[in-house]
This record gives sequence, C-alpha cells and structure tokens, in this order.
Amino acid sequence: MTAINTDYTDMTLTISLGDGQIGLTNKVPEPSINAVTLYFKNEQLISIDQVPGDETLTRVAIITPPTNIETNTIALYIDELAAEAKLKLESSMTGQLTDDQRQSATAYWHEVVPLFALLGITVAKKKRKPTKAQHRFKSAMADVPFNTDFIGTKATIYWQKRHEMRLVAGAKMLADAPLKADGGLGVDARFAKQIRAEHADAFDPETFITTKDIVLKSVNEIGLFLYFGGTNSWLVFKGPDDRTIHDWTVV
Repeated sequence: MTAINTDYTDMTLTISLGDGQIGLTNKVPEPSINAVTLYFKNEQLISIDQVPGDETLTRVAIITPPTNIETNTIALYIDELAAEAKLKLESSMTGQLTDDQRQSATAYWHEVVPLFALLGITVAKKKRKPTKAQHRFKSAMADVPFNTDFIGTKATIYWQKRHEMRLVAGAKMLADAPLKADGGLGVDARFAKQIRAEHADAFDPETFITTKDIVLKSVNEIGLFLYFGGTNSWLVFKGPDDRTIHDWTVV
C-alpha cells in the first residue's frame, strides 16, 4: 500500500508517493532534469518538459519518480499516452521505450493516475467508442428482397431467419481480393477466401457467378463472400423502397 503525505508550500501542493512525489502548482516553473513537468491549459495537457509559448496555463503537474525509474522513461511513457489519445503537444520528444522500461513505467503510472484523479487531472482521456448499431430480424421482412450492385458485384439477398441470410443464385462476385500495401491479403480477404472455399461448389470459378442459393449467417458474411468486405454491408443492400437493410432493421 502506498503511503501518501501532503504538504502545501509556496502555492504548490506536494504529495509524496513512495520515495518520489507529485507536485501541483499554478505557477509556470522551468523543466527540471530530476522531474517530469506537465503543462496544462484547463484540463488539456499541452506540453511535456517544455514551457509552452503563448498559451495561458492553468496548472502544472511535476512528477518526481522513484529513484529506480528514470525521469525520461516517465516522460516518454506520457508522450506515448498523449499520442494514443491524439493530443497535439507543443513539446516534441525523441527516443523509444524498451519493453522493460514500458513495464516499469506502466506499473508506476497505475499509482499516479488515482492521485491525478483526486487532483482533477487527466493526462489522456479515453475516447468513448460509439455504440455499435443493433439490427433485429423481423419475420414480416423474410420475403423482402434486398439488392446491391456494389463495386461490380450484383446480388439479391433475403434475411429469411434470424441467423440466415440467403444469397440468391446468379449473384455476381468480385473475382480478385484487394491487396494491402505490402502485397498481402488483409484479415477480411483471408476470411472471405475461407467462406468461398466452404461454398466452392456454389459458384463458377471462371465467371464468379453463383450457381445456386447460398445461406450465410449475416449481412457481413454476405459482403465478405461477394466483395471481400471492406465496407459496411448494412448500407450496401437496399430494399424495394430504396431504403437500406440497415434502415429496415436498426433498433
């Protein structure tokens, strides 16, 4: 358990953390080689170990790590966190952490974060992932055809049961999978190849036209089979009223 001692001196709040400490001040100190200095404007981190230019600073956090961790290790770790959060900092840092350095920095940072939270400081907020759209099967739409002519493919599907999407015979498939920059196949393309192999008897390998109906589990699998994915297939298939299958089924 970490022992925490606090002290107010010269407009600075100091919190002892092991044999290091955390400081918080509304002044603008120069960086120190013995600490990591974080400059904030409101709640936004704007610089690490470099006094910002014309920004109006509201607070500065000063981290003095324990003796077994170099200050530069913590600075580089925080810089990585800022980069992951897509923060634009005035400061620029060079160097990369080794696996051992990152492991020790991560362990120490887990002790720092709760203290920062108490002080109202967040270095890099985690972005909330948008909620994934949910689609619900309705028995009334089992006989509704949904069509596509996406990037040279042509197909009609029916969502006939909750986990059954029927691809009608005569569908035109994309012959060749798009390649990555390195010339290899992406994850979608590899999965699509697997689905095609499982239904190799259902399409002509010369014309890439299906010769019989195929039942797959989802709209996404249909998209992989037809054109190797790479897009939101819920928006590709449209019903008789020109509404997408997404519009028909989203909840």
